[in-house]
Amino acid sequence: MKGRGLLGMLERANKLDRLTDPLSQRLQAVMKGRVRDALHGVWLGHPLHPTLVQVPVGAWVSAAVLDALPGMNRCATVLVGVGTASALPAMAAGWNDWSGLPAQPRRVGLVHALANGIGVGLYTASLIARLAGDQRMGRRLAYGGLGVASLGAYLGGHLTYRFAAAVNHAAPIEEQVPQGWHDLCELRALTQQQKMVAHIGDVPVLVARVGDRVTAMIEKCGHESGPLGEGEFVSMDGSECVVCPWHGSTFRLSDGTAVHGPATTDQPVLRTRIVNGCVQAALP
Repeated sequence: MKGRGLLGMLERANKLDRLTDPLSQRLQAVMKGRVRDALHGVWLGHPLHPTLVQVPVGAWVSAAVLDALPGMNRCATVLVGVGTASALPAMAAGWNDWSGLPAQPRRVGLVHALANGIGVGLYTASLIARLAGDQRMGRRLAYGGLGVASLGAYLGGHLTYRFAAAVNHAAPIEEQVPQGWHDLCELRALTQQQKMVAHIGDVPVLVARVGDRVTAMIEKCGHESGPLGEGEFVSMDGSECVVCPWHGSTFRLSDGTAVHGPATTDQPVLRTRIVNGCVQAALP
């Protein structure tokens, strides 16, 4: 209960916004275009940061086990070096994701990043001590680094399970669509390059007519549930796309493919058909 209370205080610490807001803007200005998309994991179709984190965590935990065994100093040193080096790209991807979070998770994410940064610093000092021949100090610093990094990992889990950071927010909305075909709108109400928001029960659906095809996709952006119905249409590589007005995630209208991040997973698209001049949609 005490831990929950501390996390709640951290989430409500709006004074941190004086630091997180300008830092987020600066990171977005530096990390942009293909670099930003690559660090998000758009090319992978999955967030890159949690994937990269597995390498340093695995190396450091393995080093901790070897440090407890006799005659394993050299192997433990190699693992500490591997973990420390691999933490750098993981941190870059993490900061990139952090810059697109809303205020509350961004506050928690700042402490998450600082804890991991301290952990990397301790492991770096451990590696230096080991290479200098001071294995005892190297082990102490490594265990300290593991403890601090574990705190960072705990906060990372809180970001995922409390705030659904980097989780596809559109997927659970799609699951609310009942089976079968559902009326959306009259075809004549849709002109070229025009979009509208229809509803299947409580589920908002973005309906757009591009050429001879009518597309229907879940209207809430998978990144942070931004209203795609308020986004603009753009043409990219010969395909019509919609841009989320909140954070700029861009999806291809024809199949929902994520073209630009911060969204890394595709936007759910429904099947469509025209029956007696009425646009209908159903689950894939």
